[in-house]
Amino acid sequence: MIPAVFDYACPESLGEAVRMLAGSGGEAKVLAGGQSLLPMLRLRRASAQLVVDINRVPQLRGVQEEADALVIGAMTTHHDVLHDELVRRHAPLLAAATETVGDPAIRHRGTLGGSVTHADPAGDLPPVVLALNGELVAQGPRGRRTIPAAEFFVDHLTTALDPDELLVGIRVPKLGEGWGCHYEKFHLSAQTATLVGVAVAVRREGGGIVEARIALANMGVTPLRASTAEAALAGADATAQAVGRAAEAATEGTAPPSTDPDHPPAYRAHLARVLTRRAVLAAAGTECS
Repeated sequence: MIPAVFDYACPESLGEAVRMLAGSGGEAKVLAGGQSLLPMLRLRRASAQLVVDINRVPQLRGVQEEADALVIGAMTTHHDVLHDELVRRHAPLLAAATETVGDPAIRHRGTLGGSVTHADPAGDLPPVVLALNGELVAQGPRGRRTIPAAEFFVDHLTTALDPDELLVGIRVPKLGEGWGCHYEKFHLSAQTATLVGVAVAVRREGGGIVEARIALANMGVTPLRASTAEAALAGADATAQAVGRAAEAATEGTAPPSTDPDHPPAYRAHLARVLTRRAVLAAAGTECS
């Protein structure tokens, strides 16, 4: 299909991009890698009076290290995230999940910020940012603000960004000594959506787990934290039996999609429990730092 008519602008600075969004009256869409927006425009599942292409804004690319976190520019491609030494050292869960996104062509064009702001519940990277207690840095005409990941994803394909705000970066806290992490997903091919994804980070002391963070993809209208399973793992032994019992609670409070007759909610719930068990056991045997 052919998209509806829209105006196109390509700002060369962050300030110019923000001014364009502010002047659009909420009728603008931001073009990053285009892997999600362009198909939606062509299928007319989204519309815009103005498309603001931010590919020429240099401030939005790259990875910066802070004392206790990494700040990743929203326009940093999946390929660059995957191969960045700081990310691989301090946020390997993000690197591991990014490696599963699409295929090499998609990873060279798609961006971390685009994936996060698209807020697809089947996306691989939103639950990772959620599991890592990440923060989303937005800039608009009223200045800059930071939004916790737990407050950022508000509904299906909807975030807490105001229409005149632009995501400029993703702040990911470093995981210190004792943390392990792992990403598990089930999908049919690189070109199909993730049926269920599980992002896990666990902190261990001795032979036990003292803290767990588990986030699920495609088990609701937004990425979700499996809080009941997290609580069950706190203080548990890092054994297959203990982890398996906790994983049974991973689907509490979830609402898997019911529109796919080939993969009904009960099937997805089974996948979530199995993948949670696998991911927690793998995380408990690895180091994140």
